[in-house]
Amino acid sequence: MFERLKKVFVRSEAQPPVAARPDAVSEWAGTHGFSYASQDKGAGFVLTGKVKGKGWKLESGAASRDYIAGEELRARAALDINEDVAVLIMNRPLKESLEKRAYAIYTDTLQTTADPSLPEEMRWLAMYEEFGWSSLVPEFWERYTVLADRRENALAWLDSNLAELLLHWPEPGPDMQTPFILMLLRGKAYLRMQYSPPSIATLQHAAIVYTSACESALSGLSTDIPL
Repeated sequence: MFERLKKVFVRSEAQPPVAARPDAVSEWAGTHGFSYASQDKGAGFVLTGKVKGKGWKLESGAASRDYIAGEELRARAALDINEDVAVLIMNRPLKESLEKRAYAIYTDTLQTTADPSLPEEMRWLAMYEEFGWSSLVPEFWERYTVLADRRENALAWLDSNLAELLLHWPEPGPDMQTPFILMLLRGKAYLRMQYSPPSIATLQHAAIVYTSACESALSGLSTDIPL
């Protein structure tokens, strides 16, 4: 299925990006077995589908994090993998920005209580250790950082196929400065990213990245015991 999805957005670099019009998104979703629905008052859309029998939902809408400008893509799936696993893939500039923000708060002697409006991603930076390994190309580590509860969980999830997808977005597409988070937490898979540019090619690739991440988690971290 993923190979068919990849072919959809392959185009000449000379062509301008195609905007993600509702009719185009609906048509594309239908040809790949996804369900499409518009949000209330036309504020974005919702895609739903299944990976290995597990349902997922991807939606667009107004940003729910202050580090994302404009529209946001976010996805969620209950995978029923080991709930103790925690792995987070984040674009490195976002990590550095959140770390600077956390440091500024920590050193501000006038701030005596935690601000409830602060994104929980700042807490994850303090909770989880950063890992890296040589089997992935240096370009990956220049663009992304991987945080996890345990190194082996990160290795089990982030395979070479997922790493390639994360590196090779269609042009013009999200660059390394575009806020991006892909995460496993409490048995669920999450995606949160700035929808920039808001083109159908960006949406299609985001769907490939997310469903591939779900498939990799189910293959490498499932708690199911084969009969």
